[in-house]
Order: sequence, then C-alpha cells, then structure tokens
Amino acid sequence: MPQLPSSEGFLERLHAGEPTLMLTVRTGRTLEVVHIARSSGHHSILVDLEHSTMSTDTAAQLCTAADGLGLTALVRVPEREYGMIGRLLDGGAHGIVAPRIETVDEARDVARACRFAPRGQRSQTNMVPQLGMRPTPARDLNPALDDTTIVQILLETPAGIANADEIAALDGVDMLALGANDYTAELGVPGQYDDPRVRDAVETLANACLKHGKLMVLGGIGDPALLGSLVPLGVSPLRITGTDSAFLFEAAHAHAQRALSTFRPQ
Repeated sequence: MPQLPSSEGFLERLHAGEPTLMLTVRTGRTLEVVHIARSSGHHSILVDLEHSTMSTDTAAQLCTAADGLGLTALVRVPEREYGMIGRLLDGGAHGIVAPRIETVDEARDVARACRFAPRGQRSQTNMVPQLGMRPTPARDLNPALDDTTIVQILLETPAGIANADEIAALDGVDMLALGANDYTAELGVPGQYDDPRVRDAVETLANACLKHGKLMVLGGIGDPALLGSLVPLGVSPLRITGTDSAFLFEAAHAHAQRALSTFRPQ
C-alpha cells in the first residue's frame, strides 16, 4: 500500500473538535511562507488562486512543500474553473475550495472532479507528490487519494444558502463554508457581520452539515466576540487566522510606527 498524504486525519481532527489553524497564502510565492506557517503553529494552508495572480505551478510547489512539512494544503480555485482542479490535485494539493457555488449541479461537478471513477471523473494518474512520486497502481492510488482528498464548497450568496441541505447531502463533499464577506455584500450590507441574516445563514449551513455528517466552516469574520456567538451554532474548529499579505502589512505598519516613535522633536 502507498504511504498516506499528510492530509490523512485532517477531517477526523475537525470532527473530533480539535482546534485547527489555517493560514491563507495570497502574496507568498516561495516556500518560506509554508515554513512560517508551520513554525507559527498552523496546521494547514489555503493557497488562494481566486484573489491572486499566482500560477498553478507556484500553487503546486507550495502544496508539495506543505505536504513535506506535515501540513494540509487546500487550494481555492477561481470561480467555475473546474478544469484546474485535477492539475492542482496531481501537483500536490490535498483538497479544493470551490467559491461562489450556488447550485447542487455546480457542487456535484466539483466533487466529481476531485474523485476517481466510479465516484467521479478525475483523470487517472499514477504518480503524485502526496504519495512520494512513487509509481502506484490505480487499485492502490485511487482509494488512497479519494479517501484523503478534501472538498470544501464555499457558499456566498442567498441562492447557495437556500441549496445548502442538498449540497451537504452530496457524495464527495466534505465541508460547507460560509464566505461572510461576499455574503454580506450580496445582501447589500457589506461588512455588517452582525446582520441577523448572517446568523440565519450560519445556522442553515450548520444544520445541513449536522444532518449529513459534514463540517461547517465560517470565514471572513475576525471579530472574536461575534465569532464566539456564532460558533455554538455548529461551526467547526477550523480557524483561518488571516492572510499573509495582511500579516505583512500589520508587521510593516507596526515597525514603521515604532521607528517614528524614536524621533524626538527638535
């Protein structure tokens, strides 16, 4: 049997309620950002191809580095870019985050792109970084990857929320996530995360996930008090700590202010 990818146990960890930290990579293009994620206590990274100009090759290199360091690497693909999914999984990604999904058919297309036949339509290969680039027969490779590939469906519109139950019921879907930034924008109240409709959406997703044994993820809300009030509704213990570009700005700004404080009026 082939070795298992480092994503083995990621979903089990979340189902067990263990706190799990994820760093979003949007600016970083070299492997140092993956090492920083690991040494700063993160368990996973999210490589963001929806909001960056990063190439698929760079994304694959980051994912392969994460695998070697024992981190789980998910990639958020651009909207509706189903053809990119197989290349990223073959290149080292442990899972896919599909944004702005609204219908059951769209979610099914994503799930099937991530699984080999008969569960899906992922193109057959026999060598992947997750299994050490060791040539592996399909009878061993397919179940090893199918069992450890993670599919997260990101719902960001009222239409998507309305279809949450049917989407959560799909084979091959592991997680549903609410993208609070886009969702509040769709509601006409951008950034107003305390709008009662946000709480309703969290509850709808959480109930759908509980019913079908899936995990619910909440993204985009940084206010600890507000997040704390929503977690008891059924939000999983996966926390996105922030984005590398935001961390860089915060550190640069803090250092600039510290440097300015050393100047004394003449």
